[in-house]
Amino acid sequence: MRREVMGISTEYIEKGEGGIVLMLHGWGSKAELFSGLIEQCSKKYKVLAPDLPGFGGTEEPGEPWDVRAYADFVLKFLEPYAPESVILLGHSFGGRVILKLCEMQLPFEIKKIIMVDAAGIKPKKSLKSRASLMMYKIGRNIMSTPPLKKLFPNAVENMRKKRGSADYNAASPIMRQTLVKVVNEDLRRVLPKIKAPTLLIWGTKDTATPLSDGELMEKLIPDSGLVKIAGAGHYSFLEAPGYVARVLASFLNL
Repeated sequence: MRREVMGISTEYIEKGEGGIVLMLHGWGSKAELFSGLIEQCSKKYKVLAPDLPGFGGTEEPGEPWDVRAYADFVLKFLEPYAPESVILLGHSFGGRVILKLCEMQLPFEIKKIIMVDAAGIKPKKSLKSRASLMMYKIGRNIMSTPPLKKLFPNAVENMRKKRGSADYNAASPIMRQTLVKVVNEDLRRVLPKIKAPTLLIWGTKDTATPLSDGELMEKLIPDSGLVKIAGAGHYSFLEAPGYVARVLASFLNL
């Protein structure tokens, strides 16, 4: 399905009837990856799963966005449904957006939350990492000077590719700036304020959002429980679909 949200042509999935379950995908992903969870939850709920701006079939924003802009987009997306309550499910970046929603004034109640290998906690940089970043910035500034830029026109871009993550290197200029804004906001401050019952699902081998993030969320979110998926990585809901389905069925009374 497709409609315009905040002036952006938005692709989304809508299936089922009943109370709303909103599913928010991760960075570089799309709603289609939730197909198994959508099928399961739509037997009892109306499931809504948009491709967030810049991903899947949805247009990029016209300028770099931060997490708040994505949260505002989600609220605009939900407006036509005028829900009294919503169950939120977020994977990776989608979890980050959920955390931002939890500190905003909302027109509905957050009934329950499911966070799957979720982002939102900014890791502390080691001394080695900080030194590496400083040297990169110095080198970039030097190679950007007109004489050196003329002699070595690709030097800065090569440095960026060598240092940047796969997500950063694969992104467009607008989405690169968006990624920088997004990952530099630490949302751990929100965790103690979350009132909704929260299910945390985590792969024990997740290297993108490590299990320690899930353990910290369980510690700081008052009404939460952590389910560890042994041997699974960052996409635990795809790597262990049967196990995750059983956990979800129990939490949502499916």
